[in-house]
Amino acid sequence: MRYDRMESPSVHPLNAQNRALLRAYERYLKLERNFTHNTLEAYSRDVQKLLSYLETEQTIAEEVTIDQLHHFVAKLHEIGIAPRSQARILSGVRSFYRFMHLDGRIKDDPTELLESPFIGDHLPEVLSTDEVDQLEAAIDLSKWEGHRNRAIIEVLFSCGLRVSELVNLKLSCLYIDEEFLRIEGKGRKERLVPLSPKAIKELQLWFDDRRQMNIKAGEEDYVFLNRRGSHLTRTMILIIIKRLAEEVGIKKNISPHTLRHSFATALLEGGADLRAIQSMLGHESIATTEIYTHIDTHTLREEILNHHPRNIIEKNN
Repeated sequence: MRYDRMESPSVHPLNAQNRALLRAYERYLKLERNFTHNTLEAYSRDVQKLLSYLETEQTIAEEVTIDQLHHFVAKLHEIGIAPRSQARILSGVRSFYRFMHLDGRIKDDPTELLESPFIGDHLPEVLSTDEVDQLEAAIDLSKWEGHRNRAIIEVLFSCGLRVSELVNLKLSCLYIDEEFLRIEGKGRKERLVPLSPKAIKELQLWFDDRRQMNIKAGEEDYVFLNRRGSHLTRTMILIIIKRLAEEVGIKKNISPHTLRHSFATALLEGGADLRAIQSMLGHESIATTEIYTHIDTHTLREEILNHHPRNIIEKNN
């Protein structure tokens, strides 16, 4: 196997022993961890990379050493996989060996001393409320999808949904009169998210158009549909947002997740408690939510640099 092909494990089919091991791990993720299909697939792909590598080293997973794991990480770096992606892969590898340990397949977990690569403070791009308004204002409401796209942008921004949660959003999970929606997030954990008056207005305008559509059988409960009456894909949402940003001249590298970050940042700057933001976003760990405190600190620093009298004097001189 060429190491520059490790991103495509299918080019190196696993042997029967590793295929059986991978299936057992997938059952564990599904039944014990209650992972969603997308998360399960991501973890499975990452472990396939490791198992495929171990086969080239003529080593079985049960006998791997910390040195071999370090060598695996070195190979990931060697073929150009970014530190953030390396960290994600290693998260899957750690989960795999926790399963092996719990299942009695190994006595000691070799990943306990495995360190993730240093990523550094990465502050995600965020949009201001004015920039979100610009995106919505750029939508041509004379087109059939106009109100749909406005509703998509508004729900992402005012509810902080993951794009996977948006495309799978069901009518049966909307409680318009009570002004909230029910979301099944990662690990199939449910949470309730308030609906803003603006989000409700945009949804109701979209529903007026949606009622005129021929909806494909089995797709009737999905909130957002394409012109063929099927639910949208994550890729389609990305294309919609990228095109709108280009139209209004926003130069930031944005995606559907940018609107989720913008939602969280707006809440924090408005004085919301970090635990409340954690609950709204569906983060399992508060540590994941704490990145937004760094964003707020960054904003504060910019305000100080721009408005502190000492800095104004320096600039004038």
